[in-house]
Amino acid sequence: QVQLAESGGGLVQPGGSLRLSCVASGSIFSLMSMSWYRQAPGKAREWVGDISAGGITNYRGSVKGRFTISRENAKNTVYLQMNSVKPEDTAVYYCRADYNIWGQGTQVTVSS
Repeated sequence: QVQLAESGGGLVQPGGSLRLSCVASGSIFSLMSMSWYRQAPGKAREWVGDISAGGITNYRGSVKGRFTISRENAKNTVYLQMNSVKPEDTAVYYCRADYNIWGQGTQVTVSS
């Protein structure tokens, strides 16, 4: 079974940058669509963006132009590059794979 592990979260100032990583186990990673979600305390989990097996990306409107999703199949890794971050980006960020497989999440806090 595929397992996911996020890393790279932490404290960052408004306007700063952060790169999250999600490493997957298993041998079918390269065939999977991968997604990023986030959840702030007391709020519903929301979709951030995704990347297809072929590298095509889509993003929610509030992060478009600031966040970039990429993948490195040889390393079974998907990335979320976060630029020009805002306080409202504060949340636990989750990686999701096909077959409804989720990571444990990594905390991102945007504060001055």
